[in-house]
Amino acid sequence: MKCPKCGKIESKVIDSRAVREDTAIRRRRECSECAYRFTTYEYIEKIELLVAKHDGTVEEFDRQKIKNGIMIACRKRQISPEKIENMVSEIYNDLITDSDGSGTIRSSAIGELVMEKLKSTDEVAYIRFASVYRKFKDVKEFMSELQNIIK
Repeated sequence: MKCPKCGKIESKVIDSRAVREDTAIRRRRECSECAYRFTTYEYIEKIELLVAKHDGTVEEFDRQKIKNGIMIACRKRQISPEKIENMVSEIYNDLITDSDGSGTIRSSAIGELVMEKLKSTDEVAYIRFASVYRKFKDVKEFMSELQNIIK
């Protein structure tokens, strides 16, 4: 596994444990070169999902895109990396379940699931994500969404 700090490929596993109801393995690693410690996750690949985008293109599902969006929304909030990983896994599992059998899911369905998870986790992160996802055009739209949360 490539070290995120120095880029060397050799690392050793310090600790392994099953996570997310035994559907993934969390590994603590240490770089053999610089001794930097980092965490990796190993997942069971269930099925290939394709994402139908708004512009009509279709691309492979990439869980890292979801994770990156959630991490940006959760920046400087008290949300652990493990909680973010759990959200991403839950979203992926929901997408697999909701898939129509073709393995293709609409990008809008992904965005709505992300907002649902964020809303129940952290309202500030939800608003951050929603403001980008829903492309609020002005403060009135932003305030309208805030009013919905307050109610």
